[in-house]
Amino acid sequence: MTRYDADVETDGGATTCDGPRALLLPAREVPLGGIRAMDVRRSLPQRELPTVGAWCFLDRFGPQAAVMRVDPHPHIGLQTVTWPLVGEIRHRDSLGNDVVVRRGSLNIMTAGAGISHSEYSMGDDAIALDALQLWVALPEERRHGAPDFERHDDLPQLSLPTLDGDCAVATVVVGELGSVTSPATMHTPIVGAEIALPARSRVRVPLRSDWEHAIVRVEGDLRVVADENDGIAVQGQDLLYLGVQRDEIEVASDEGALVFLLGGEPFPDDIVMWWNFVGRSHEEVVEAREEWERGDPRYGAVAGHPTDQRVASPPLPSVRLTTRRRRL
Repeated sequence: MTRYDADVETDGGATTCDGPRALLLPAREVPLGGIRAMDVRRSLPQRELPTVGAWCFLDRFGPQAAVMRVDPHPHIGLQTVTWPLVGEIRHRDSLGNDVVVRRGSLNIMTAGAGISHSEYSMGDDAIALDALQLWVALPEERRHGAPDFERHDDLPQLSLPTLDGDCAVATVVVGELGSVTSPATMHTPIVGAEIALPARSRVRVPLRSDWEHAIVRVEGDLRVVADENDGIAVQGQDLLYLGVQRDEIEVASDEGALVFLLGGEPFPDDIVMWWNFVGRSHEEVVEAREEWERGDPRYGAVAGHPTDQRVASPPLPSVRLTTRRRRL
């Protein structure tokens, strides 16, 4: 982990940001049940950074040729934000939705108290696949509510002038960026935006100073000018955490780049995140797992799959699950 200008204050074991900082946090490769043959890199959560705003999870699978077969599996306490880059994936869920996820369309599933869904690549043969899979932790007042699903094919864009008079384009996937707001229903103050940078460009991206932000590279070369640094190179799926108290960030690219900005109001709760569940206590996660294993109706059923065609939950660890706390 590389640190730049870190200034933190500790309070009872948790750590809070006292000002802007830039922390470059490495992604890691992880096995993922159901698609273990695929290359999956995880940028969030980090050991010392469980959330950025309400964002609590960011995986990238691809780019690669693969067959995806993820049978019905459960979620609680979160929203899934699927952002495809290449390829098509069929999503089916226990609300009866049956849609094809493709580039340019946002599919957002709100688990609430419980939902189940499956994800299959189209056709029987390996196809080119690449996507970002993100989770948003739901706040207390929404996490026990009913599940929901939305699809948005027409997302708003924000033009960002480059320093030489050209223009970068930000697609506001969820939340708000500058003067532009996504139509997606979110339950905390948040932003998720894809930014396309032209070659040989330097762009100032507006930020809300009371929010925290992070940025990941999707493709191309990316430098982020933070504080007094000439430029921090962001490579692979590494996550550059930007802290709070920033009105803007300057990003630059020599050959052109695609990047994803995520941020929001710092999430107020410590969470317990295990498997596909986001809760607040060990007992809550244990109960959610037991109910999935015995086929409790809280998760519903995914049409088109036999009742025994489902992902079994992994065994719980032998130790008590504890909350993820910020320790930067």
